[in-house]
Amino acid sequence: MTKEELVRRNIISEADFSTSKSSGPGGQHVNKVSSKVTLRIDIYNSQLFSALEKSLITKKLASKISDKGELILSCQENRSQMRNKTIVIERFYTLISMALKREKKRVPTKRTRSSIEKRLTQKKQHATKKANRRYYTD
Repeated sequence: MTKEELVRRNIISEADFSTSKSSGPGGQHVNKVSSKVTLRIDIYNSQLFSALEKSLITKKLASKISDKGELILSCQENRSQMRNKTIVIERFYTLISMALKREKKRVPTKRTRSSIEKRLTQKKQHATKKANRRYYTD
């Protein structure tokens, strides 16, 4: 599923945003402004995901989902709360689209005649090398 399809489904409407003071350097500005944005969405009780999609998301994003079934993402990279919010939303869409992407099955290729012959000649050479190392007593 692509990001555009997720945007059209308006999945972000079920998300809860909270802001808090970000950590790290920045001096007086960091201490005054709540620029850290945290996104929480309840995957288990979501109405916008099907049961199959919920199982795929919980399996692939297990490390990011809490015990309550909430997907929690946060961003505190920028000084601006709005920029952090757009980054969190973008991360959310990329994570969900990656989790819902179907992996293609690998079709095994047929071995070529030359590769088979090469393998057999190498095998014979190895066997003769080992045979030449044997100690014969007469």
